[in-house]
Amino acid sequence: MVTETDWLIALPKIPETTVNVVDFGAVGDGVAINTRAIQTAIDTCAKTGGGKVIIPPGTWMTGSITLRSHIELHAQAGALVLFVKDFQAYPLVPAQYEGQSTIRCQAPIHADHVQDVAITGEGIFDGGGDAWRPVKKSKMTQNQWQQLVSQGGVVEEKENEAIWWPTVSAMQGESRVEQLAKEGNGDPKDWEAIRDFLRPTLVRIQNCKRVVLDGSTFQNSPSWCLHFFRSEHITIREITVRNPWYAQNGDGIDLESCTNVQVEDSSFDVGDDAICLKSGKNGSSKEIGQPSAYIAIRGCTVFHGHGGFVIGSEMSGGIHDIHVSDCTFVGTDVGLRFKSARGRGGVVERIFVDRIRMADIVKEAISFHMFYDGTENTETPPTKSIAVSEETPIFRDIVIRHVSCHGAKTAILINELPEAPITGLVMEDIIIQAQTGIVMNQGEQVTFNKVNILSTGTR
Repeated sequence: MVTETDWLIALPKIPETTVNVVDFGAVGDGVAINTRAIQTAIDTCAKTGGGKVIIPPGTWMTGSITLRSHIELHAQAGALVLFVKDFQAYPLVPAQYEGQSTIRCQAPIHADHVQDVAITGEGIFDGGGDAWRPVKKSKMTQNQWQQLVSQGGVVEEKENEAIWWPTVSAMQGESRVEQLAKEGNGDPKDWEAIRDFLRPTLVRIQNCKRVVLDGSTFQNSPSWCLHFFRSEHITIREITVRNPWYAQNGDGIDLESCTNVQVEDSSFDVGDDAICLKSGKNGSSKEIGQPSAYIAIRGCTVFHGHGGFVIGSEMSGGIHDIHVSDCTFVGTDVGLRFKSARGRGGVVERIFVDRIRMADIVKEAISFHMFYDGTENTETPPTKSIAVSEETPIFRDIVIRHVSCHGAKTAILINELPEAPITGLVMEDIIIQAQTGIVMNQGEQVTFNKVNILSTGTR
C-alpha cells in the first residue's frame, strides 16, 4: 500500500562553510585549465566536513571534476564553466548507458556513492558536446553541413544518410563496442582505441542520496545531459537544460532506477527525449529489479525534444507511482511518450498525468508504442501473440487527464503487444486538434471519457 511517507524527499545537509576556487589557483580567463584547482577546492572543503565551493563570475576551463559528500558546487551568475574538448581529460570508467553496463568516458561532473551534494547558482555548465557528437546531414541545412565538414572530422556515407564524425576512431567505435560487449571485456585499457566514441553524459550522479540541482543551466552535452542512476532523494528545481535540436542522444534528464524525486519549474530544449524515466534494459536490470518510483514532475516546459515526458524504452526494472502535472510541451516530436519492446520485461503502473498543455507536436500527442525499435510511427503492429514471460513489458493503471493540444499529426497512438495489451488506461477531459484521430491496436479496460478529437485532415 502506497502512503504519503513513500513520497517524502529528504534534502541534503551541507555545512555553511564556504571556499572560493580562486583561492586554490583557479583563473577565469577562458584560457587557463582549472581542473586541478577546482578539484582541490572540492577535496579540501570535503576533508574539513564539507560546505559551499564557489565559482565566481568568469570563464572557467576545466576537465572532469568529481563531487564529494556534503559539497555544494555553486556557480554564481556570470560564471561560465566550459569543459575542455580534449577527450583525454575524461578517464575511461565503468558506467551504465542506455540500460546496460559498459565503459564510457567519465562525466564532466561526476558523483558516485556520495550523499548530501548540490549544484546551485545561476551559472552555466557547458559540456563542449559539439566536439564529441556525430551529426546527421539530414538534420542540418546545406550551409551548416558544409561549415561542419570544413572544420575537419570524417564523413561516413551510408545507404540513406551521411553522418559526420569528429574522428575516424569515433566512426569505428560502434562495431568495436559490440565486439567488446560480446566478449564481456570490462577492462578500460582495451577500450582506449575508441575513446572518441565513448561520449560521456554532462552530469552523472550514481548511487547517491540527497541531491539538489537548483537554478543552474546545463547545456551542450556530449551525450545525455543529466543522468541519475540508482540514486534517491533528488530535488531538481528551476534549472535550464539546452542541447542543439540535432544533438544525437542529446536527452535532457534521464532518471534511471531512481526513487523519491521531484523535478519542478524547469525548462528543456534538447535533441532527444526531454524528461525521461528508465530502469535498465534486459539481463542484470531484470535480476536486480530496481525500479524508478515515487517521482513527481510539475511545472516544467519543453520547447523541443523527441518526447516531452517519456517512460522507456529501457524499463526492465519497472516504473511505478509517477505524478506528472502542469507541464507545457511546444514543438516536441511526441508529447506524452510511453515506449518499450518485447524482451525488455518490467511493469509500468500507477502513472498519473494531469494538466498538460501542448502545441505543434510533430507526430503523436500521446503515444503508447510497445514494439519500439528506435523510431516512433503509427504503422500496424504484429498481430501474432507469443507466450507471456518475464521478458514481456506490462503497462497498466495509467490515468491521463486534462490535456489540451493545438496541432499534432496523430492525436493518440496505442500500439500494444497482442499478448500483453495495456490495461486500466483512463483518458478523460482531453481535447486534441490533429490530422489523424485515435489509432489503437490492442487494449483492455481502456476508458475514454470526454475525449474530444478535432481532426484537421487525413493521412
